[in-house]
Amino acid sequence: MEIWRSFQALGDIAFAYSYIISLIEIQDTIKSPPSEAKTMRKATLIIVAVTTLFYMLCGCFGYAAFGEMSPKDLLSGSGFYSPYWLLDIANVAIVIHLVGAYQIHCQPLFAFIEKAAAQRFPDSEFISREIKIPISGSHFYNLNLFRLVWRTCFVILTTVISMLLPFFNDIVDLLGALGFWPLAVCFPVEIYVAQKKIPKWSTRWLCLQLLSAACLIITIAAAAGFIAGVVGDLKSVKPFKTFY
Repeated sequence: MEIWRSFQALGDIAFAYSYIISLIEIQDTIKSPPSEAKTMRKATLIIVAVTTLFYMLCGCFGYAAFGEMSPKDLLSGSGFYSPYWLLDIANVAIVIHLVGAYQIHCQPLFAFIEKAAAQRFPDSEFISREIKIPISGSHFYNLNLFRLVWRTCFVILTTVISMLLPFFNDIVDLLGALGFWPLAVCFPVEIYVAQKKIPKWSTRWLCLQLLSAACLIITIAAAAGFIAGVVGDLKSVKPFKTFY
């Protein structure tokens, strides 16, 4: 059981570094000078340092307080409900964080669907028409009905499904496993090798391939932890039920 929980923890940690899918979108919005690469390098260093520090603190303090019985939800899973105002502040902070993170992480998917729809139905006014809404003075907000409808439906659907699935931590493990190696490691490594024209079987090439292989093992382990977690949860809860 402990080995499966360790694998699940790997998935949680991997999910924390899934910001890689948003780097290109963010870099496109950065103004220069200084160069976008220089700005993103500095921002990435800060992000990785803060994320690592945060997760290390949660992991170390959680293990120090509860040992092997550390709950998945440190806020309420440990029976800690007082003072209530402290939990309320923490939950509000989580909501603010998730709202922003949700928007950022979904932007590549939104852009892909909207671009595909525009190419598939180029003459559709519902998809391509932009309604200008005056905000102040000469400033206008461009409202696209297709974007409004489909994004709203997507958010509602994903929210309802996530509420009905009692596998939040396990889903996080799976998403971390699926996105960590291909997007955060393999793809950037291959791009770096091609850009720098690193010869095969050189020392640098071997080190990069070993790094990629090690992260692939982490991904497989996290996926195995997801399966074990779902199997364990199904023994006590039923999905798509509002009461358990």
